[in-house]
Amino acid sequence: MMAQRFLQFHPAFKINKRKNVTQSFKYLLVLDFEATCKKDVKLRPQEIIELPCLALCTKTWEVKDVFHEYIKPQIHPVLTSHCTDLTGIIQEMVDDRQHFPEIFLKFQEWLDQGNFLKGTCNGAFVTCGNWDLGVMLPEQSAITQTVIPDYFHKWINLKTSFYTATGHYPKSLVNMLRHLDLPHTGHLHSGIDDVYNMSRIIQMLGMGCKVNFEITSELGN
Repeated sequence: MMAQRFLQFHPAFKINKRKNVTQSFKYLLVLDFEATCKKDVKLRPQEIIELPCLALCTKTWEVKDVFHEYIKPQIHPVLTSHCTDLTGIIQEMVDDRQHFPEIFLKFQEWLDQGNFLKGTCNGAFVTCGNWDLGVMLPEQSAITQTVIPDYFHKWINLKTSFYTATGHYPKSLVNMLRHLDLPHTGHLHSGIDDVYNMSRIIQMLGMGCKVNFEITSELGN
């Protein structure tokens, strides 16, 4: 309770007199893909090599469960040194992994087992920007001819929610952390570290500013 009172008066937040907010979703599914890349040149095509997702309960603001898998790329199976430096993912971490279709099926099974997307108000994906679900997932599905369920077509852009809470539109994940006086933990651009850092921001926005996290983005719009 004391922590919530502290967060409500954090200088980064707009004044919000609402004592209680009913969240639109029971679970926020914090997602951050990492993909193959090359320094100074756009690698074509890029492929997803890390898929982490953290299920955050909006009733308690605690982590309910975590999905995390590395993925073996098919088109460019050898990671560039730039990709390793950026993401922290070394070649050995993907060599013995399955390709995207198998991992994506596991991910959907995890979502089903956790009942994270049952019903229209049960869960929504949260990403830092629109690249993950608006660009990368459609491109990956085209490479591997993977069918993407409709529930991946809408999501919450954390940057937009952050702007709603603070009046400041952030350029990056690090920018949001700094604005909230939160230290960055882990390796920047490590997918699993990024989703944990994103969840800390979400917790502050939900508990401190009482932001109602609503869908902000839709595929094709």
